[in-house]
Amino acid sequence: MNAVTRAELAQLDAPTVRFKLNGREVEARADETLIQVADREGVEIPRLCYKPGLDTAGNCRACMVEIKGERVLAPSCCRTATPGMEVTSDSARAVASQKMVLELLQSDMPEADYTRHNEVDQWSAKLNVGKPRFPSRGNMGPDLSHPAIAVNLDACIQCTRCLRACRDEQVNDVIGLAFRGEHAKIVFDMDDPMGVSTCVACGECVQACPTGALMPARGAALPVPDKQVASVCPYCGVGCQLTYNVKDDKILFVEGRDGPANHGRLCVKGRYGFDYAHHPQRLTKPLIRRADAPKVPHATLDPDRMMEVFREATWEEALALAAGKLKDIRDTSGPKSLVGFGSAKGSNEEAYLFQKLVRTGFGSNNVDHCTRLCHASSVAALLEGIGSGAVSNPVMDVTKAEVIVIIGANPTVNHPVAATWMKNAAKNGAKLIVMDPRQSDLTRLAHRHLQFKPDTDVAMLNAMMHVIVHEGLADRAFIESRTMGFEELKKNLVGYSPDEMAPVCGIAAETLREVARLYATSKGSMILWGMGVSQHVHGTDNARCLIALSLLTGQIGRPGTGLHPLRGQNNVQGASDAGLIPMMLPDYQKVVEPAVRARFEKAWKLQPGTLDAQPGLTVVEVMHAIGDGKVKGMYIMGENPAMSDPDANHAREMLAQLDHLVVQDIFLTETACLADVVLPASAFPEKTGTFTNTDRLVQMGRQAVNPPGDAKQDLWIIQEIARRMGLDWNYKHVSEAFDEMRKTMPSIAGITWDRLEREHAVTYPCTEEGDPGQSVVFVEDFPRDSGRARFVPADIIPAAERPDAEFPMVLITGRQLEHWHTGSMTRRATVLDAIEPDPVALVHPLDLAELGVKPGELLTIESRRGKVSLYGRADESSPRGAVFVPFCYYEAAINRVTNDSLDPVAKIPELKYCAIRITAGGTPPEQISFGGGQILRKFQDAVT
Repeated sequence: MNAVTRAELAQLDAPTVRFKLNGREVEARADETLIQVADREGVEIPRLCYKPGLDTAGNCRACMVEIKGERVLAPSCCRTATPGMEVTSDSARAVASQKMVLELLQSDMPEADYTRHNEVDQWSAKLNVGKPRFPSRGNMGPDLSHPAIAVNLDACIQCTRCLRACRDEQVNDVIGLAFRGEHAKIVFDMDDPMGVSTCVACGECVQACPTGALMPARGAALPVPDKQVASVCPYCGVGCQLTYNVKDDKILFVEGRDGPANHGRLCVKGRYGFDYAHHPQRLTKPLIRRADAPKVPHATLDPDRMMEVFREATWEEALALAAGKLKDIRDTSGPKSLVGFGSAKGSNEEAYLFQKLVRTGFGSNNVDHCTRLCHASSVAALLEGIGSGAVSNPVMDVTKAEVIVIIGANPTVNHPVAATWMKNAAKNGAKLIVMDPRQSDLTRLAHRHLQFKPDTDVAMLNAMMHVIVHEGLADRAFIESRTMGFEELKKNLVGYSPDEMAPVCGIAAETLREVARLYATSKGSMILWGMGVSQHVHGTDNARCLIALSLLTGQIGRPGTGLHPLRGQNNVQGASDAGLIPMMLPDYQKVVEPAVRARFEKAWKLQPGTLDAQPGLTVVEVMHAIGDGKVKGMYIMGENPAMSDPDANHAREMLAQLDHLVVQDIFLTETACLADVVLPASAFPEKTGTFTNTDRLVQMGRQAVNPPGDAKQDLWIIQEIARRMGLDWNYKHVSEAFDEMRKTMPSIAGITWDRLEREHAVTYPCTEEGDPGQSVVFVEDFPRDSGRARFVPADIIPAAERPDAEFPMVLITGRQLEHWHTGSMTRRATVLDAIEPDPVALVHPLDLAELGVKPGELLTIESRRGKVSLYGRADESSPRGAVFVPFCYYEAAINRVTNDSLDPVAKIPELKYCAIRITAGGTPPEQISFGGGQILRKFQDAVT
């Protein structure tokens, strides 16, 4: 059974009442408002301030109804039914009131383009309200200071839908209603222009506004679309459902849909980060490197001069060269001399066929993708301790939890819509515990912020477990019936008392005790974590501690509890599920097990003994293998290791050394610049396929527009490469690939393509057709041979590289709200590039002052591996001595600095910690624009 929220449980318990609505007897819950009942019964009542999902305000008075026996009319959005009540929405008195409200509001509504589709006019037309008789209050000037949102307060009716969307849904607290009487108006922060306010451009206010007072900038929503296409967001792992509005094969604007993960909400990337698909730098023809063009590892990315390096080719020529050379290398140097990097941005079907191509066409398990750089350690620890690498509970379960632990994650930046549910839960009384060396936006709502010293996760978590064990707070019944290894854990915790660990992790012993008690004794405690936990040489140990904390207290297997590693990319969960990793076949079936290989050989119609029995190389290991001469050819689909790999200088040098590199992408990325053949692929909105979000929710992404020029869909390209490698493939439709996945992956066996077409989303495990899917797992047992989870003790292992006199500071890398992964998509999205166009380092103000650097001035970050120059930004979220830098800026590629030391278990690099020094000044980053920011700034200059 799927879990329900506290509000839903209250609704289930609410008694029912019977009353009359427009003369007809109806039944409703006692807590339902009259307008909700009317909507369900098909009775139209005007409304402006009311919007499903928002708290009611009752201030527009357009929804007035008459109730028998009452002297005054009542707002149907605020009033609930009582037994025997007689309600009339279409009486002469009620309609006269409704029409008067609409006429008064219409008199102040300017006749302008931005009010063309407003709800006041729509309701006025339905009620036959004529031209208003009252004078207008006059127009106000527009506020066009924000790159994403145009403000036209002369169209504002003060319904406060925008305020409630900002305050109650997104909990950004930017919009307010200020002043009094006729001077009252909507304001942003302290009545600032929106462009200089703290607005994060989620666009929730735009989606809520009924009049055009707030709308997409530059009139983006004014044209009437030819079609609307239901799909999902191409960015983070939350998996928000959205609607593309398309005209003339171009996406005009995006709206949120009522999907299971977002319920209509979107963030700045989901709402405004779509026009990269139409960017003029899109690859539209296959490219082949010119014979006289050497591979320069650190060459400047300049798409306008790419024809000096590449020449255009036909698909037949490009595919023949791409696959032919890979085949030659395989046949002369052996299967293990080839590697494939797939993509977490692609669909499940693309991931499945890509790994199948590598395993059956290349002949080895040398296939990986970016999960190696994000949650490999989390998955390794979960498989070891729990038996499954997936999350136990969906993000939405935070609304059922009493205690929510967020560790090593910054959801408001990396998973903004998921963060809204966490903020909602905190405002509704849940105790939010934020554990992070940095201070995120969530800390303003946190019950406690444990700002521990970087690299001391294990010390802090072991100290909490020490408290739970030694104060008798452990759930002994759960431990004895459902786990193994407790005595070894207990023995290991002896030396980790809070008093001993407080100086190590920087958290007071009493605070450690308080938080441990709170977590252990609540009715439901949930842990969510990010790459601040996983991207360390001790990342697996960090995750082991979180798993042990959950098992120790029995906080798993129930709604509002559990373990949730927040997935970074839109399909990193699905790509991993589909086998795009070197040690697992689809559904995490180990390549070393003969029975597993035999099953896949039968399913794929291969001769027995065909599949490689040894795990393949991981992402970072591949780069070292190139240097050793073991890997000579690579096929990379939609990944950009020249930017995302640690020690990126070394990664680029290794990619340049390859005998043959084939890159399949939508832009000439930093990796594609080093390719021998570049194959122009399809962007997210240009193809249909399934995608699996962080909640294990399999969702349908649908094609909205066509690929430009001669660009092809990725599945077609993979299949054409496979055929030229000697494989007899003939998948006529993406659904055929999905159906094959179902037959080899028990976890999704019950999910059919037809069902996804109808329902849009189904949660796995779903083993039988018709099953609802399990949103909460591990309810009765764990998917290990014994059925029991396993405690795995962890000890303190220091970072591979600690600060010293030469490199005295710590570098932390991550993502930025407006940009995603290596920036190849978001930096070509007009609005996103305009908001954050330049590379920045977030440095504590006192550290900047000590360096003699003013905010906005250049500084240089240097490690033992490389250096970059970028602009300093004063930011108190980073503690003194630690610097945060996003890794999305190619002109200041911070991964040139990071360390490629690996976690010994998961082989994930230590991207969250390395020793650096900072100096004032440096060479300015190259001023090469992707176009979006330039275009928008020109527009803003013109209108101002």
